[in-house]
Amino acid sequence: MTVLSSTTSAEQDQSAGLLRVALIFLGIHAVMSAFSAFAFATFLSPPLPAWLNTPTNMKVYAIGYAWGGQTTVVAGALAGILHAMGKLGTRRGLTIFAVSFVVSLASELLGTYTGLPFGVYGYTSLLGYKILDLVPFNIPTSWFFMLYASLAICGRLLKAKDDSTSRWYWALMAGLVLTAWDVSMDPAMVKTQHWIWDIPDLSSASAFSQFIGREMFYGMPLTNWLGWLLTGVIVARLMLAIVPPSVWARNVAPSKFPLVLYGVNGLLPIAICLRQDMPWAGVLGFIAMALPLGLALRAGSPVASDARSSRGGAGVRDVAMAGD
Repeated sequence: MTVLSSTTSAEQDQSAGLLRVALIFLGIHAVMSAFSAFAFATFLSPPLPAWLNTPTNMKVYAIGYAWGGQTTVVAGALAGILHAMGKLGTRRGLTIFAVSFVVSLASELLGTYTGLPFGVYGYTSLLGYKILDLVPFNIPTSWFFMLYASLAICGRLLKAKDDSTSRWYWALMAGLVLTAWDVSMDPAMVKTQHWIWDIPDLSSASAFSQFIGREMFYGMPLTNWLGWLLTGVIVARLMLAIVPPSVWARNVAPSKFPLVLYGVNGLLPIAICLRQDMPWAGVLGFIAMALPLGLALRAGSPVASDARSSRGGAGVRDVAMAGD
């Protein structure tokens, strides 16, 4: 019993340490996201103000524009990874990150090389080093931490059953919550030249192909959202194969950390859309993200019901470790 207690105490100390560091990176991510939203909504909106056009300020501007975005994403990714390690254990946290990174990267490489499943597009250098000169390394990391947050939202809203049907349903809902982020983000990132759409000539294609492949929403085709949903569902389902719904609901969903991570990432794209004459992208993007986030906050933590139904020692211990 003494050895078991000391092992449990060491695990709890390690988990608490990981969560403290995760909170630091979340703070960095939130501050940088909020500042970027303010900057792009004010003085970084063309035409640039006169005070910015000095040699020194332009150097700062160039450094910030080149490194700000990728640094913000790295901070968010580290926040998500460390939180997952603290809540799910180091091995499972790193495993769901690795699976998410590899599969979403494969989808993005396929997309940038062939145009499937998102449509024909390409990334610029603003998001950092590009893997195979096609996909910035920060893109699959973004897929991970936003799907991590999306599954945490599902944990507050859906029944936590571990059968195959429930896992697919969770994956579908997580994919939809993730895709809601892209309503404002895609127009904003195209406007700021983080990536570029290249819509092909579809005059000889079928009516259906023309419908989903033509410019539909501020230069973006419908295939993009369909590709987001498809990729999100697949990655989420793989994450749920490693960490079942009951564990997401018990260990991750009670924390407000993933909700903050999700909400913070809407600040910049929504601000850009509202400032850059894309009001519908900003308004609809806000509604799309606010709906699942608001419902999750209203639903509250599932810990209370878990605590009432838990009678074994292991269940009580998991519940005790679930809250922040």
